[in-house]
Formats: sequence, structure tokens, C-alpha cells
Amino acid sequence: MPWTKEDYPPSLKNFMAPIRYKAIEIGNELLEKGYEEERAISIATAKAKEWGEDHHKQIRKKGQ
Repeated sequence: MPWTKEDYPPSLKNFMAPIRYKAIEIGNELLEKGYEEERAISIATAKAKEWGEDHHKQIRKKGQ
């Protein structure tokens, strides 16, 4: 089942919205390609963090 802005892996909850949304986008693409969910989460999280750093975005919510 694809992830949405309201229904996504718990590990993404402490990320700022733009990073979380990018991870959801990447994760859904990986799931479509047949990746296992745990692997998709791991890759999507790493790629979304990288994207955020490249775009000078705050990665995690304050205090996280």
C-alpha cells in the first residue's frame, strides 16, 4: 500500500514536512519497483535527508 502524507512509516514522524514528503515520494517509487518495505524506508530516508541538506532544509523537528 502506498504511503500518503497522513499514513507513512512511524520512523518518518520526527522529520520536517518537506523531508517527510520527499521520503514518502521516494519510498513509493521504490515500493512500486518491488523493494521490500524496510529497505524502501531505509533508502528513502537517506535520500530525503540528502535532498534536504542539498536544499538547505531543516531535517528534523526541533528537539529531535
